Amino acid sequence: MTTPVLTAVAGAIREVVGEDWIQDEPILMDTSFAEDLELESIEFVALAEALQTLYGERVDFVAWISKLELEHIIQLTVGQVVEFIEQCLS
Repeated sequence: MTTPVLTAVAGAIREVVGEDWIQDEPILMDTSFAEDLELESIEFVALAEALQTLYGERVDFVAWISKLELEHIIQLTVGQVVEFIEQCLS
């Protein structure tokens, strides 16, 4: 099921990556940043900035991610980010 937040996050990911291949790639709740999207750390930082621009202070993505263990960050999925944003907005 696609939610407005998932659509926004997927759009931000596509913008950050900026490659042709990602435009047609399905970005779903179970899509992983490392394994499926192969996002590099600089792209992840750019994504955090894009999310900050989209949602402002209501969603402190940097503070949330800084509390996660490296192992968890490596396994992070789009759905986990979407759920975090939705919790902040509710």
